Amino acid sequence: MKLNDLVIIGVAAATVVSCAPAKNEYTSFELYPVRSGSLTEMEYAPEATRFTLWAPTADEVRLMLYEAGEGGHAYETVSMERAEEGTWKTKVEKDLKGKFYTFNVKIDGKWQGDTPGINAKAVGVNGKRAAIIDLRETDPEGWAEDKRPPLASPADIIIYEVHHRDFSVHPSSGIEHKGKFLAMTETGTKNPGGMATGIDHLKELGVTHVHILPSYDYASVDETRLDENKYNWGYDPLNYNVPEGSYSTDPYRPEVRIREFKQMVQALHKAGIRVVLDVVYNHTFNTAESNFERTVPGYFYRQKTDGTLADGSACGNETASNRPMMRKYMIESVLYWINEYHIDGFRFDLMGIHDIETMNEIRKAASAVDPTIFIYGEGWAASAPQMPEDSLAMKANTYKMPGIAAFSDEMRDALRGPFNNNEQGAFLAGLPGGEESIKFGIAGAVKHPQINNDSVNYSKAPWAGQPTQMISYVSCHDDMCLVDRLKASVPGITPEELVRLDKLAQTAVFTSQGVPFIYAGEEVMRDKKGVHNSYQSPDSINAIDWDRKTLNADAFAYYKGLIQLRRNHPAFRLGDAELVRKHLEFLPVEGTNLVAYRLKDHAGGDTWKDIIVVLNARREVASLSVPEGKYTVVCQNGLVNEKGLATIYGPSLKVAPQSAMIIYQ
Repeated sequence: MKLNDLVIIGVAAATVVSCAPAKNEYTSFELYPVRSGSLTEMEYAPEATRFTLWAPTADEVRLMLYEAGEGGHAYETVSMERAEEGTWKTKVEKDLKGKFYTFNVKIDGKWQGDTPGINAKAVGVNGKRAAIIDLRETDPEGWAEDKRPPLASPADIIIYEVHHRDFSVHPSSGIEHKGKFLAMTETGTKNPGGMATGIDHLKELGVTHVHILPSYDYASVDETRLDENKYNWGYDPLNYNVPEGSYSTDPYRPEVRIREFKQMVQALHKAGIRVVLDVVYNHTFNTAESNFERTVPGYFYRQKTDGTLADGSACGNETASNRPMMRKYMIESVLYWINEYHIDGFRFDLMGIHDIETMNEIRKAASAVDPTIFIYGEGWAASAPQMPEDSLAMKANTYKMPGIAAFSDEMRDALRGPFNNNEQGAFLAGLPGGEESIKFGIAGAVKHPQINNDSVNYSKAPWAGQPTQMISYVSCHDDMCLVDRLKASVPGITPEELVRLDKLAQTAVFTSQGVPFIYAGEEVMRDKKGVHNSYQSPDSINAIDWDRKTLNADAFAYYKGLIQLRRNHPAFRLGDAELVRKHLEFLPVEGTNLVAYRLKDHAGGDTWKDIIVVLNARREVASLSVPEGKYTVVCQNGLVNEKGLATIYGPSLKVAPQSAMIIYQ
């Protein structure tokens, strides 16, 4: 589906007028006109460039043209003319390629301040001015032939969450373009021990999707002072539809960041890996000076009943996805990243701030282009948004959003302890009470007759319609990484215990019927020196030390083995709730800190008839009964080997302390 085919999605109820009246004639935001067609603000051609800005409450709008992306004054100011549907338009009949521009909107006698618009597609350094370029000139060689790697089912997905600097900036990475988009285009890179790093490491590990932390143009890093190596995760949106300049080799040249982002996607696709973009439509970096507020004050943000800004994001504002033009903006933005940058999936930050209808319309629009595009998000908000909870894309409402997944904090916290207390352990620390929540996660958050939902930690009812709507994980960027969490929550943990419990945790993740997700570097046992919220910590905290791949080759081999096991055996990724209920059977165990289950009757058409998985968090050997028969052991004592480690016989089974066992008939 082309961009322009989606102009009516989610906005049919809005009032559309042919010419924007004065601000005081709009009695509510619902009456603002909705711009039909694409929301594009700049259309370049050598003979003339057209500019269109949606600013229905404006009294006057000016276009400023600049020679450079920063500094100096406008060399020309052009008055724009009021047009239909709340827009203002002008056409400059000369070749403007290489120039920069801003808009300035006057409302009630006050100029709002320069803005590149809400929909800039290219910008100068630090994103204050939009750039006039020919986008086709940013396409790397072979871009037209770039294809998404095959994906038969969302159940086949394995996600690897990564930050550009973390992944490549450490001296041991062997990567030339440290901290840049191009880092993920380099092949043949190795650590000092000769082990693969970079894109070759990702291929060796076996992940299907790389989730890159926010990589649109964000505000918290000064692109003119990159020698300072200032770090941020990027959850500070400035321009939603432009790649971040600090990850490019030249933030001053607008075309460079665009081309290098595309080269990164192209290289990952050639490696058989899809790319997920972390998107943060729920808030902007600032409010009064934001592009939204300087264009149409108030409209793009929700307000409390007293008129003050709502703040479900805890970042100063929350956007109003339920308003027609914000909904339309989000849909078009997602489609732009799909069509222009060949993005394969989206992770929505604080998705619970957005309304269900908008998320469903985004899913519908993405599916019209390619139904294999994966969409997931955080099914919560920092505080209650200004909308009824039953209309929001919260985790509990995931079943109302087919084809959209949410993170399972039930399974995460049952394994390692609550988010709000780093020192509080759970199953991995040998503490009882998390078993039912782990079973909830193993089943993919779908209804299962053997799960007692009254004993699940956060959700007293299943919230996923399908298991592929649940993201299974134990750590991610915005928390302690797994190694640090285990050190903080397991008193007196030894190095040997640390390795055992790390492997045990990820066994639960990779054998879950949900979609497995790991934080980059976990497979080499990265740490962040105990920092819980490292969003602006230096590289010394956040960088992945690739020497750890050599030091922890055993852990890497285990992760790789689990991924291979999952990819080769469809029983671990049934992808259908009815099949999960039919084939996944939890086995009875005595006592706590032990979870066991069977995938029976050639689940998912698997060549293995019955598979048994046991997770033992006890500090002693666990014994349990299993159906009689001859079994091949493929996971035991921290080793994974699909070809078999040993042969054992039922009906009794013994599992080593703080470890997992996987056997099959």
